[in-house]
Parts: sequence; C-alpha cells; structure tokens
Amino acid sequence: MTDSTDRLDKLEEKLLKAVEVFKQIQADRRALQQESEKLRAELKDRPKRWEAMERDLQALRHEREDVRGRIEKLLEQIDILTKAEPDR
Repeated sequence: MTDSTDRLDKLEEKLLKAVEVFKQIQADRRALQQESEKLRAELKDRPKRWEAMERDLQALRHEREDVRGRIEKLLEQIDILTKAEPDR
C-alpha cells in the first residue's frame, strides 16, 4: 500500500509542477501578445511620425536659409560701412 501511495504522491507532485509550468507559459504568452500588439500599433503610427519629422526638417532647413540670408545681408552692410570710413 505504501508503494502505491508513494507513486500517487509522485504523480501528484509531477502534475502540480506541470500545472505551474503551464500557468507560467500562459502568462508569458499573454505578455508576448501584449508586446506584439504594442509594437504593431507603433509600427502603424510610424508613417505619421515620419511625415511630421519630414515637415519639421523642411521647416528647419527653410529657417536656416532665412537666417543665412539675413546674416549675409548684415555682413554686406558691415562691409559697406567699413569701406566708407576714411582711413586714419
């Protein structure tokens, strides 16, 4: 009778371990599904973000050209003023 009880106890222990492993696998699977959904959503939004970054880049380039033009005009005015001064 003890031999049967020992086998039953071992079987029960193995089954409990198997249940715990199964629960962990399910939890891992749910976590991976959530991560996958998050990544899919980010990937879906990527073109919108890319377009916004492209617009920002174009605006910054335009602004840089404006600043460059203004600085060139200022430098020309400085050159005119410094050439107009009589030598001392």
